Amino acid sequence: MVGVGPAGCAEQGDSGPEPSCVLGIDLGTTSVKAALVTGTERALALAQRDTRAHTDSREAGPQGMEQNVQSIIRALNECLAALPQQQLQRVSHIGISGQMHGVVFWKSDQGCRWAEGGPGPAFEPQEVSPLVTWQDGRCSPSFLSSLPLPQSHVSLATGFGCATIYWYSQKRLEKSGFPVHLLPEVGDPGSIAGSTISAWHGIPKGAKVGIALGDFQCSVYSCLTERTDAVLNISTSAQLTISMPLGFQPPDTPDPSSAITYFPYFSGDYLAVAASLNGGNVLAAFVGMVAQWTQELGFEVQESAIYTRIIQAALAQTHSTLSVHPTIFGERHTPEQLASVTNIAASELSLGHVTRALCHGLVQNLCSMLPVQHLRGVGVRRVLGSGSALARNEVLRQEVERIFPFPVVYGKDVDAAVGAAMVLLHGK
Repeated sequence: MVGVGPAGCAEQGDSGPEPSCVLGIDLGTTSVKAALVTGTERALALAQRDTRAHTDSREAGPQGMEQNVQSIIRALNECLAALPQQQLQRVSHIGISGQMHGVVFWKSDQGCRWAEGGPGPAFEPQEVSPLVTWQDGRCSPSFLSSLPLPQSHVSLATGFGCATIYWYSQKRLEKSGFPVHLLPEVGDPGSIAGSTISAWHGIPKGAKVGIALGDFQCSVYSCLTERTDAVLNISTSAQLTISMPLGFQPPDTPDPSSAITYFPYFSGDYLAVAASLNGGNVLAAFVGMVAQWTQELGFEVQESAIYTRIIQAALAQTHSTLSVHPTIFGERHTPEQLASVTNIAASELSLGHVTRALCHGLVQNLCSMLPVQHLRGVGVRRVLGSGSALARNEVLRQEVERIFPFPVVYGKDVDAAVGAAMVLLHGK
């Protein structure tokens, strides 16, 4: 029989051979996660490491958002080293998801090498570019308008890999024809891309590796069981998602002004998504601003302490008439509309009022993109709340419950690494 030990990992008795596991890996914007999942879809062990991968862009300046690939892979190796060796030896399949839309370049056959030493082979990429992430802002609206119209229902936006490739092409080459040969082949979700060529942190050689999946779809897949559920995720960015009716097909051409994007999902389904560029990153920017002000006044306060204090202050203010439109990073459908603060009164200037209004504004911004009446129209009955920013911020949760007229459920296992593993399990 299989039980759960103190570390949350399966322990094998005398009833027969140990069942295989699926390893799910999520290469996120700020952290890497790894999950070991069994055929019962239960996560046996989880590991997470911050990447701390941000690096300044030499070519795009302050508009560029780039990450060091070596730092991401180092965090991945640390995650795997933290998982139980006994369980890793049972891995038969590996599912991979990651932050969407970005792009990395590497020289053919020189993108990586296997280095000896450490707790298993360490994957060390070399001759690779920085990762230009989905947050990148180098492609201005005027530049995007000069590009060919996409043959898709999805509008082109800065941070999308194809737009970034065009930017590099026009910057470095005389001809701006799109290098289609750089794009990967598109496969069905859950299909196998290949197999591991050697043992890796105890994972046997020959473990099947699934094609890469979007972290957003995998997060939804890990928790969405009812079509009447809406999924609200507030992490670095924020998303509000609903399932479209069976058989739905998106329009043939994009609507750049629409706040709703239709993301392809599994089994031919689509999700309607309000994908905001403004979430926990706005709160982080606010905390950074307060930290900078205190430093300029001659004091040193850790940002973690500031975050705790502003949440405590906001909890003491149950309501604020201050109005914060928090889109400091713009939105894909309105890239030039940035943040604003209105209805400012002398009585509304405390940290508690400002933080309360900021949290309200983040949730209200999502609701303006995918209104409550739309949710009611498709039969939504409850909201599944997830994401690191939502988990650590009680004020944000209060504002979610204030704005949405549905029951809000927290604590669901919303995890892209688990979702990537589940996709492989269902496809085995």
